[in-house]
Amino acid sequence: MFSKIFSAVTIGLDAVKVEIECDAGAGQFHFVIVGLPDAAVQEARERVRSAIKNSGFSFPRGRVTVNLAPADIKKQGSLYDLPIALSILFADKEGPLNTDTARTTIAQSMYLGELSLEGNVRPVSGVIAIAQLVRQLGLRALFVAKENAAEAALVDSITVYPVATLAQCIDHALGRQLIEPYQPATIDANTQDDVVLATADIAHIKGQAHAKRALEIAAAGGHNILLSGQPGSGKTMLARVVSTLLPPLEFDESLEVTKIYSISGMMPPGKPMVRERPFRSPHHTASVVSIIGGGSTPTPGEVSFAHRGVLFLDEFPEFPRSIIEALRQPLEDGWVTITRSAGSVQFPARCMLVAAQNPCPCGNRGSTVRACVCSLGAIYSYQKKISGPILDRIDLFVDVPPVEYDHLFSSEQNERSATVRARVERARLLQRERFVGIHIFMNSEMDSHHIESMCPLDEKTRSFLRTAAQQLRLSARSYSRIVKLARSIADLGGNERIEKNHIAEALQYRPQDVSQCI
Repeated sequence: MFSKIFSAVTIGLDAVKVEIECDAGAGQFHFVIVGLPDAAVQEARERVRSAIKNSGFSFPRGRVTVNLAPADIKKQGSLYDLPIALSILFADKEGPLNTDTARTTIAQSMYLGELSLEGNVRPVSGVIAIAQLVRQLGLRALFVAKENAAEAALVDSITVYPVATLAQCIDHALGRQLIEPYQPATIDANTQDDVVLATADIAHIKGQAHAKRALEIAAAGGHNILLSGQPGSGKTMLARVVSTLLPPLEFDESLEVTKIYSISGMMPPGKPMVRERPFRSPHHTASVVSIIGGGSTPTPGEVSFAHRGVLFLDEFPEFPRSIIEALRQPLEDGWVTITRSAGSVQFPARCMLVAAQNPCPCGNRGSTVRACVCSLGAIYSYQKKISGPILDRIDLFVDVPPVEYDHLFSSEQNERSATVRARVERARLLQRERFVGIHIFMNSEMDSHHIESMCPLDEKTRSFLRTAAQQLRLSARSYSRIVKLARSIADLGGNERIEKNHIAEALQYRPQDVSQCI
């Protein structure tokens, strides 16, 4: 007999329907899986046979052919175990699913899950993308492992059934013992775990008022920032508190981030949804693929794992030139496009870049205490590692001087992260109201036509900016970034219009000469 079960395959961040076809007939025993399966899918033959036997059912004795259609898309992973087992039991003339009730239930549902040898259903990755596909196709239900049910239920308008065992799934299909649909708990996307906040706070940083103000502006609009200073001046500590200044993820943002982590199998244990803004801090010895994404089967990189959060690159010039230059597209477009012979995929990468660096290889250039031992050639080579196009995509350049001893031993109470975050949240609220109806969350995401309509300048302010742009020789991209940065400064102050003082403050974070930023 012939049977068909629906499942799915994930390509990039999207899911594509897969039809698990099975033909079971007479003849010498032979069990084969076709349809471009990888090694994990091929190994499903042994898992499925044992799971069916240990669940109290009989495996067909003749020829069993399972086809994963469409055959030109590579199938990988263990999520096909459950639908393969069901398709075999459905196609077997003497199998338990050869009833009209089972046919009706199975034809309107999608199944995914790994099987243990004793027939238990184990969780798999990429469930939220597949749940969105179920809704798109108009199917009635999605059957997943119990551990995946909460994640799948984030997608509304579908019924999610948490399955514990293969036998339980079969009993449900036969109507003997129905599985209760998963009832999701109410999720408050405006709450944020305090794990990061308990270990880092901007109040712990002594002095550095100028740098703290720059971090607040960067957090308000999602702007890229470069911190430059001598070793021990506090660059890394400043960068690590950025995440404590950011507001919680909006529900739509959280879904985007959850989808990336789900596809990659990196969901936090016991949490169906990523609710904290990501903070990724890769080492400078990382490869291009690990930072940008890629591989023979394209997977996200650190720039995508930092989506809607922070990508911190410490010792920025120490990263290979290839990695630094590869950041051009994600910093500009918020996407990474990875092309292979089989096609191309896109991963979102709308992150806030926070980079830190020393002024020279030894770090003592400009110090009044320690002498710099670097030659002019070494300093020049160090500076050239970061190209002009990359610097042009950074909004704030901040010099971080050594902390004075008076600040170190001062008992003055500094402003806490919660206080700064409240101001940032008010600025973000203004931005959400401004961008209503547009899939934009922050000022840094505005395009040129958004700037024209949402950042009007009066003639006095425009004349001031025009003069500054000519004197500083700003590129068109830098000009736009100055306006967007001024928009964020105005939002922090609760101002509806961008004024001259907002432009002036934005300009002070731009070096007069690009080479001066290092």
